[in-house]
Amino acid sequence: MTIAIIGAGNVGMALARNLVSHGERVHFGVPDAAKYASAGAALGAAAHIGTVAQAIAEADLAILAVPYGAAQQVAESIHDWRSKILVDATNPLAPGLAGLALGTTTSGAEQIAQWAHGARVVKAFNTTGAENMAEPRFAAGAVFMPVAGDDADARARVVALATLLGFDAVDVGPLAAARYLEPFAMTWIHMAIKRGMGREFAFGLLRR
Repeated sequence: MTIAIIGAGNVGMALARNLVSHGERVHFGVPDAAKYASAGAALGAAAHIGTVAQAIAEADLAILAVPYGAAQQVAESIHDWRSKILVDATNPLAPGLAGLALGTTTSGAEQIAQWAHGARVVKAFNTTGAENMAEPRFAAGAVFMPVAGDDADARARVVALATLLGFDAVDVGPLAAARYLEPFAMTWIHMAIKRGMGREFAFGLLRR
């Protein structure tokens, strides 16, 4: 299928490399296509770069990989998402990585669901760093990737996609679970950056 990636930063490019390596087509949606032309070309014929509207129109599923501050503009730029799946890979980070700007009673994902009229919003690809998006397998196992959303079919499709990409993807239920997943992402950020552990680690899920 064709997957739109809105944003071409570290997370968007990492996911694109993983997707293309698994035979998926990627259509980046960015404000300035020329700025990312060389990066897109490096991914080969399976990647295309255009406007946000073009990428969403041609895609079966869209991944929102922009800073959270740009999420509302992107979500509201489409009058009707027509039941397309919108995967929210953002985190509502406070300035200076001081914490989260939202939490406890709502989440960034729930706000995006209010802005993206007609979209089936699923929270995923937000709980680890870009390096692990590109390569989610470690010697000890696959990176844990929780997936939340109110639409069961959309949630199942994103779990299947994340599994294809190499994650240990787990359905964690409704979109309100993003209230836990965004602080979980902040745990990785705190350890990687604030505590100096670096970016070459991830969380796994142990089972008996």
